[in-house]
Parts: sequence; structure tokens; C-alpha cells
Amino acid sequence: MATLASGLDWNIFFKPAFDGSGTYLQFLIVGLEWTLLLSILAWILAFTLGSIVGVIRTFPGKILPMLGTAYVEIFRNIPLLVQLFLWYFVLPEIIPGLGTWFKQGLSPILQQLITGVLCLGFFTAARVAEQVRSGINALGPGQRAAGLALGLNLLQVYRLVLLPVAYRIIVPTLTSEFLNTIKNSAVASTIGLAELSRQSQQLGEFTAHWYEAFIAVTVLYGIINITVMIASRFLERAVRLPGYVGGKS
Repeated sequence: MATLASGLDWNIFFKPAFDGSGTYLQFLIVGLEWTLLLSILAWILAFTLGSIVGVIRTFPGKILPMLGTAYVEIFRNIPLLVQLFLWYFVLPEIIPGLGTWFKQGLSPILQQLITGVLCLGFFTAARVAEQVRSGINALGPGQRAAGLALGLNLLQVYRLVLLPVAYRIIVPTLTSEFLNTIKNSAVASTIGLAELSRQSQQLGEFTAHWYEAFIAVTVLYGIINITVMIASRFLERAVRLPGYVGGKS
């Protein structure tokens, strides 16, 4: 271990990158920026769509809950990498008008970013939907009945009564899903997006400093995750409700 540590050359990050974009440290920072952009956009899509699906899974009746269940089962059980290839290679070929615009009207980097956002967003939305459904079901039927008894319609009950409480309960699990989104963004490297893991691979390939590259990318991922976890702890304490999971009695 001492031999390995003494053989590491950290000055490699201050040498010019092979593509002329700056130093290799700046090269990794570019990858970090793409990782954050991809993860945040995918999370916005996942949270929005997942909330809708999670809500309709708790609606009365059969049709809407069945549709929500079908969505969750399909997107949750197909491997993420397979979904990414379907979005990137298959769908543009089988949707004539949209596929032509996607392949010819967009730059490669936009194609990769949009594909990554859609794939990660729809995949994570299935998991968010389960968290939202669980949060709503944890409240029991009493609050819904009370809201309806006050004259609110069903959508108002969800918007004003159920979801504000359910979201507070599931802050920890939503944090885990957001962290998973950041980690899963690495699959976008398989379609060429210059996110953090791909940049580290290229750094290793062009400099042969594999240890330094992967140690640096591990540290950067760790900084992101620790920052998210600290922010989530503050959020969890700020919104906790007495008498519920995570709240003070």
C-alpha cells in the first residue's frame, strides 16, 4: 500500500488535457457538471411523473390504479441499461417523424443528454411512485374522509391534505432515490455522454494514471452524496411532523 501511494502522481491533474480544453482537473469538472445537469433534470422528471403515478395508484376504482401499477412494473423491472439502449437506439428508428428530428435536428451531445434524462427520469419515476403511494397509504383513510367531509373534491384532498403530509414522511426515501439517480447517471457513459465516470475513463486511457483517475472520481461522487445527505437532514428536520415517522412526539 505504501508503494502504491508513493507511486501516485497527482500532478497529472494540472497537466494539459488531450482535447485542449484545459487541465485534466478541468476535464473532470466538466464531467461533474454534466453529471449534475443530467441528474437534476432526470430527478425533476422523476419526481413529477412519479408523484402523478403514485397518486393515481391510490385513487378509488380499478382503471387508474391498474395503469399506475402497469407503469411501475414495466419500468422498475426492465434493467436500466436496456432501457437506455431502447431510448437511444430503438425508439428513434421506430418513430419516423420524431426519430428523424432527433437524429438529424439535434447535436450528438443533446441526443445523449435528452436520452439520459428520459431514461433515468422514467426509470426513477417508477420508484418514486412507490414511495409516494406508501406515504399516502401510511396516512390511513381518516384524513381523506375528513377532507371530503369538509366539501373538498378528491383532487383538492390530495393537493391540500394528503400530499403535504405524505411528502414530509418520505423525505428520507426520496433522498435515497435522488442519490440513486446521481449514481445511475454513470450509465449515460455507454452512449457517449461526457459525464463524470466517462471523463475519468478517458483520463485513464490517455494518461495511464488509472489509480489517480478513479480515486479522484470517487472523491467527487462522495462530495456530491455527502452534500445531498447533509441538505436532506436539514430539510427532514425542518418539515418533520410530530406523531409521524421521523417526527417528535
